[in-house]
Amino acid sequence: MSQLPAVFASLKFPVIGSPLFIISNPKLVIAQCINGVVGSMPALNARPAAQLDDWLAEITAALAAHNHAHPDNPAAPFAVNQIVHKSNARLADDMALCVKYKVPVIITSLGAREDIYQVAHSYGAVVLHDVINNKFAHKAIEKGADGLIAVAAGAGGHAGIKSPFALVQEIRQWFDGPLGLSGSIATGSAILGALAMGADFAYIGSAFIATEEARASADYKRCIVECNSDDVVYSNLFTGVHGNYLAPSIRNAGLDPNALAESDPSKMDFGGDKSKAWKDIWGCGQGIGAIDKVQTAAAFIAQLKCEFATAKARVLNT
Repeated sequence: MSQLPAVFASLKFPVIGSPLFIISNPKLVIAQCINGVVGSMPALNARPAAQLDDWLAEITAALAAHNHAHPDNPAAPFAVNQIVHKSNARLADDMALCVKYKVPVIITSLGAREDIYQVAHSYGAVVLHDVINNKFAHKAIEKGADGLIAVAAGAGGHAGIKSPFALVQEIRQWFDGPLGLSGSIATGSAILGALAMGADFAYIGSAFIATEEARASADYKRCIVECNSDDVVYSNLFTGVHGNYLAPSIRNAGLDPNALAESDPSKMDFGGDKSKAWKDIWGCGQGIGAIDKVQTAAAFIAQLKCEFATAKARVLNT
């Protein structure tokens, strides 16, 4: 494991809750943080854009209140995900709000941008950048990112196709900074596996969709519970970037999940008309077979901690 930035000093459990498009909200982020997991949300989830100011005020106030009441058990830091692709017209304004509230961690996706990293560093934030291969990892660090999130095969949302073993080992050959791993992680034993491979954090997203705090429909949550990896489809039709989606939601949209057209990557659209058109297509990773119920974020995190401790003890005793 690497030497982590000071912002992670209070993190006792090596998990980052990944930002879930449409689904993550202050309620979920706060629940994740006060239960020891880095909570995160995409800035674009706040709609209209002015709502982001309210959301950041709510999160910072809630975490400050928790830390005041529980000085021996402080909340984990929170993160805001910024889509830095050129189609995101809100980026500059959303980053200005992150500066205003001194958001501790910025997670950037779909492009490495020196200017965005400089803004984040201006007030001391740590920047983690999503990457799907070693080439993009090099670019992100060269441009000033502090750490990386290896988005491996099987991850929800905009996932890569690299095995987590291949991706982590290639990155660790040259990079010893903060590294998270995403890709089908939904149990405590999988968290331990991510650490054993060389990651500092497990990056967990899809499992949090099936929590009571998540801003997902009851049908979406039920689908997470009832489906498994056989029901996950990899396609770039919906945003122009390849990602994993639940087949039942694709069928509900009148499409055949086994015969989806290819999209033009140059037509990527985040926050615009295209993303609205596919808002009922449900993103999901391949790890959902481990999710068997809807529960609170606190209960799920407690379950992860118990599974992690059991897995660690099992390994130490072999």
